[in-house]
Amino acid sequence: MSEDFADKTEELTALLRDRLGVRAGSDFPSKIAKAGRRLPRWARRDARVIVEAMSLQSHPKLAVQVNHTRVDRAHRNLKSHLEAVDPWLRRKGKILDLLALVAFGIFVAVGCALAFMIWRGLI
Repeated sequence: MSEDFADKTEELTALLRDRLGVRAGSDFPSKIAKAGRRLPRWARRDARVIVEAMSLQSHPKLAVQVNHTRVDRAHRNLKSHLEAVDPWLRRKGKILDLLALVAFGIFVAVGCALAFMIWRGLI
């Protein structure tokens, strides 16, 4: 069963790296921590279920307490979410957000300049 957990976490680790760009961290718990708010709340909750199961699985007597159906469901949900993430759309969204921020800054600067010119009587 330990190999099964290792396979599942390796698969999810690869998806986190490829789809969300989480490069920092060497193991699954640290990658989930680095992913942070890039994952929805329910996905973070499912990831927490897997991390808790990993910690229980490492101890022989506590391994009996692992709820495998819950872990399988959490793995399936997290995997389907990560496979649905499109890195190109995320990148495009970041670029559009940056352009909107720059445009808003220019708009505010021009508005302030016009207000100053009207206040000083230059227009």
